[in-house]
Amino acid sequence: MGAARAARALRAAPAGLLALTLLSGCGGGSAGGDAEPRLGAIEADPATAALSFPMDAYTDTEAERIRMGQVQEVLVARCMARYGFTYEAVKPAAAAVGAGAEDRHRYLFGLADPEFAAAHGYDKSAGGGTPPKPAAPQLSDSAYVVMNGEQRGVQGGKPLDAPTEEEAAQLDSGLTAAGQKVPAGGCGREGFRKLYAPTKDSVDLLFAFGLSSEAHERSKQDSRVVKALAKWSACMDKSGYGGIDTPYDVVEKLGLESDKGGPKAVTAAKADVACKREVNLVGIWAAVEKAYQERLVDEHAETLALYEKQREARFRLAASLV
Repeated sequence: MGAARAARALRAAPAGLLALTLLSGCGGGSAGGDAEPRLGAIEADPATAALSFPMDAYTDTEAERIRMGQVQEVLVARCMARYGFTYEAVKPAAAAVGAGAEDRHRYLFGLADPEFAAAHGYDKSAGGGTPPKPAAPQLSDSAYVVMNGEQRGVQGGKPLDAPTEEEAAQLDSGLTAAGQKVPAGGCGREGFRKLYAPTKDSVDLLFAFGLSSEAHERSKQDSRVVKALAKWSACMDKSGYGGIDTPYDVVEKLGLESDKGGPKAVTAAKADVACKREVNLVGIWAAVEKAYQERLVDEHAETLALYEKQREARFRLAASLV
């Protein structure tokens, strides 16, 4: 995660509370009940880059996430300028994608690319490299107060904050700078709220992500995925890698954490991907995942429509600022 994205995640933390509330009703008793959904076409060994799921329509691409990060930094800089501070925005790292389309689901079902497995094993950092982490802007004590909505070095407690900008406008942080009230949570939180939560009806930024995660958790319990995983595990056993139940356990079970791209890892990765292809694990699992996402999209159609409307408003704001 780049420095700017990490900063955004920290600034956004309080807003995640709403996502937990919204998702608490996503479990198995809603429309569709506990019955396993019918599946559409099951593709044979699909490339992960070619996979498409209903929730993709509500999820930013890497390029869009970077752009939103830039917009948030601009909003923070404008807020700081109101108090007489020049804030040099942290520039997000460039998207680590090649000439082709972004592979959003590369590791959704574990490693699945035979060429990558043969070249890099389980080393996800191979190829693109990791850009250096930008240095955080140095802030004076007074600028720190405006940025964070609290005095530097305060121990315990949290700065006053609100889930949305509309609600924050009604709060008094008790802090002033340049003869003006400092916004609740400081400019860091104001930048987030103006972009992602301007009004009381703002749908939590994590809502769509939460639905995707819910669908994935449901898919792992689906009998068709369980059966496919059992076949994959049996194939791995025949290949000399016994006792591995899911593709997410391979690195840990084989003790590859310290050398994910070494010869041992490459050999295991090649067997892993070959077994996935032998039992069509990706094709089956993708079909099941899609079915659960479709069910959740139907169940939460009204909220998702509002979410998409607000997402489009963010894009319009981005176009006016960056």
